[in-house]
Amino acid sequence: MAVPKKKTSKSKRDQRKATWKRKAALQAQRALSLGKSVLTGRSTGFVYPQPEEEE
Repeated sequence: MAVPKKKTSKSKRDQRKATWKRKAALQAQRALSLGKSVLTGRSTGFVYPQPEEEE
């Protein structure tokens, strides 16, 4: 016979949400750092096509 699940506590819910937000913030920080690195032209961990200059 089906039994209802126990209610999740507010602290457990908030803890899960905080973990999710922390992961998202870390990924956003990494993306911003990579973007800045690409713009300076000194990035070594990211390969992207360079426009060829004609002489």
